[in-house]
Amino acid sequence: MMLRFLPFCALAAALVPVAARADPAPFDLTGPTLRVAVTHGTTTLPIARVPKLATGDRVSIAADLPTGKKDDGARYLLVAAFLRGATEPPPKSWFFKAETWKEKKNALALKVPEGARQLVVFLVPESGGFDAVVSAVRKQPGAFVRAVQDLDQASLDRARLDAFLDGIHALERTRPERIEAVSPLLSRSLAIKLKAECLDLAADLQASCLTQSRDSLVLADGQSSTLADTLVGAPTDLALQLSATPEGGLGYYSPYIGVVRDLAKIFGAFQSTQFRYIPALARAHDDRLALLLNAAPSFASPKSVMVVAMPVIETGAPQTPTMRRAEADRLVCAARPDLVLPVEGAPLIYATKFAHDMSLRVTTPQGGVVELPVQADAERGGYVLDQVGMRTAGLGSVTDATLHGRWGFTPFDGPRFRLQVPRAGGWTMVDTDPESLVVGRDNAVALAGPTPSCVEAVTLVSDAGQVPLAWTTTGDRIGLTLPLAKTAPGKLSLLVKQYGVEAPDKIALTALAEAGRIDGLTLYAGDTAGTLAGTRLDLVASMTVDGVAFKPGEVVRADKVDRLGLVADTAPAFAAGQAKTALVTLTDGRKRSVKFVVAAARPKATLIAKSVAVAPSPGLPIVLVGDTAIAQDARLTFSLRAEGTRFSAGDSVEIATADGKTTTSVSSGRGLTVQDDRIAVATVEPGKALGVSAHGPLKWRLVQNGVAGDWVPLTTLVRVPGVTGVTCAEACTLAGTDLFLIESVAANAGFAEAALVPEGFTGGAFAVPKPVGGMLYLRLRDDPGVTATVAVKS
Repeated sequence: MMLRFLPFCALAAALVPVAARADPAPFDLTGPTLRVAVTHGTTTLPIARVPKLATGDRVSIAADLPTGKKDDGARYLLVAAFLRGATEPPPKSWFFKAETWKEKKNALALKVPEGARQLVVFLVPESGGFDAVVSAVRKQPGAFVRAVQDLDQASLDRARLDAFLDGIHALERTRPERIEAVSPLLSRSLAIKLKAECLDLAADLQASCLTQSRDSLVLADGQSSTLADTLVGAPTDLALQLSATPEGGLGYYSPYIGVVRDLAKIFGAFQSTQFRYIPALARAHDDRLALLLNAAPSFASPKSVMVVAMPVIETGAPQTPTMRRAEADRLVCAARPDLVLPVEGAPLIYATKFAHDMSLRVTTPQGGVVELPVQADAERGGYVLDQVGMRTAGLGSVTDATLHGRWGFTPFDGPRFRLQVPRAGGWTMVDTDPESLVVGRDNAVALAGPTPSCVEAVTLVSDAGQVPLAWTTTGDRIGLTLPLAKTAPGKLSLLVKQYGVEAPDKIALTALAEAGRIDGLTLYAGDTAGTLAGTRLDLVASMTVDGVAFKPGEVVRADKVDRLGLVADTAPAFAAGQAKTALVTLTDGRKRSVKFVVAAARPKATLIAKSVAVAPSPGLPIVLVGDTAIAQDARLTFSLRAEGTRFSAGDSVEIATADGKTTTSVSSGRGLTVQDDRIAVATVEPGKALGVSAHGPLKWRLVQNGVAGDWVPLTTLVRVPGVTGVTCAEACTLAGTDLFLIESVAANAGFAEAALVPEGFTGGAFAVPKPVGGMLYLRLRDDPGVTATVAVKS
């Protein structure tokens, strides 16, 4: 089945002449009902189970219309015609009629003749209708061939759409919270492109979103998703071109939902002043075809002729659906009470009754075959198995099984499945070192067993109680995580419960307090602190080197390695290059020795001088008193003297806020200039480099060959407002931008009778004391200890 999208209503509007353009109504008018049965050989099936007709089939058709009418009301003829090709008019002997108002003449008994390709049924007004139909069909057989193809496909599309909408509406009424989980399965089963954005809504809004416009839903066969994605939203002219491609169905498309359906044009080709042909979609239920119309029949000229498509007449060998396993690599547990055999690729098995008498053919250990009934369930995404039959089948541990049934009159086989039947025992932990199961963290483990698809539950049992665990299945193993973060060391067990097995399998485990692994110790000459690298370093209680005691700090996890800083009370007198051994004591008393070599001293430099350059700015300049702070729009230049090291072109200087969360770096050619191997000069604009929100104390450190020195205080970064002016009349007002950065304003350096600026002030001006000597004094929120001045013009 090819891709179907774009509503018929939109199609017709694009195709009919401008003067006659109007959106036709959808197929929502209830029409008459036909009763149809088909006999193939000696087997008779209701029409709902017949996907195709074949030469020699016997077809009985009757209309559920009133009989024995005595008045002059409208009467319909039931007319059937066999078609044999777009360019070959059918002979008159291929036309049949029944008088629906006569009890003994109201049905047709037909036999599909050799060479027929389609069967079309008409409900025709009694007066002159039969001859008009015969004439119209014989004059334009191609138009009717096309119409029948479209109507047949449209009915199948409508069946898929209705199955999807019925499923969503049923969930909305009974279990709305399940819509998000079930709708993708419905979409996959019926090959309908799901509006995924609907599932992002609240549960009570999802159903209406998914069903609000049935004409916007996209039907796809699941094998042409790329084309579907391409066509969604495509303009009509592109869709018209694609409808003639193999992917578009070579013109075989639906009048209700499809790539593009030109029914208005097709039916207009054989309209007359006496008769107007209107399409009818057929919804099959057992032997009844309930007709849906998109226009009300007219009994005045032009009178309406309802056109109904019967299943296409097959040539050659019967075609059966190509269904496939939805999850090809998944084993299926035969003992699951909710067992579903996942199937996709043939949406009509869910939307119609064409596939019937379906069963699962299971091979027994003795070589026999057991037929187990199954039912298609679109909501669950496959065929549901009768568990009563499965329990009595006497299967082995692994069994081959095949879906089997009939497609219309034709037997067919579906996909094969490998069923697992659970048995007790055989579960072990694999690919996991038992000594790696340590408390204080989660531990990933793998279990191997004979029937992983049959695992119903896995439970961790400890002294603290029982904890159900989640797991994933891969091949013959299941993977899970043991939550030992808050578990005490000791004996544990895993209980593996399988469907159909009463007692769970028990796997004994031991949770250990991990001693951890120490990879090494880094200690620089002259430092009071060192760093241990390894795992589970949170268990380290202390460390000594040559009698010097180090106390542990916080453990930092990076690149799958723990790093633990340890600090000594006094700086050890270790020289660079000395080989040493550290003794590490764990919290449980165990000790580990670590050999290391004292590294060369970390780079060190001292601050020589610093200067600040402030660029001109509009408005009144704000001047910071003293040299302890710098405005965020200023440029800072400072010089350094190397101590015990030498500067080189590869060095850099890091600058950071006090908390170290915001940093920048200057390097050679990018803000750092090496005067000689002892002196270097750094230039930086902290406000730009650290961001507009950075403020407070700044620090710097020297970095050489990837090794950083100690942090050294540099200055304080303060953000300053923009002052555009100060005006005085009876009172004075200071105007500007970002005035919330000011804490208070005074007319004297002692800040007597200062005006306080409210926190979060958003105005552009506020009242200030009258300047004395043409000067105002400001305290800034970033550092109230720094005084700023503003010279006021008199």
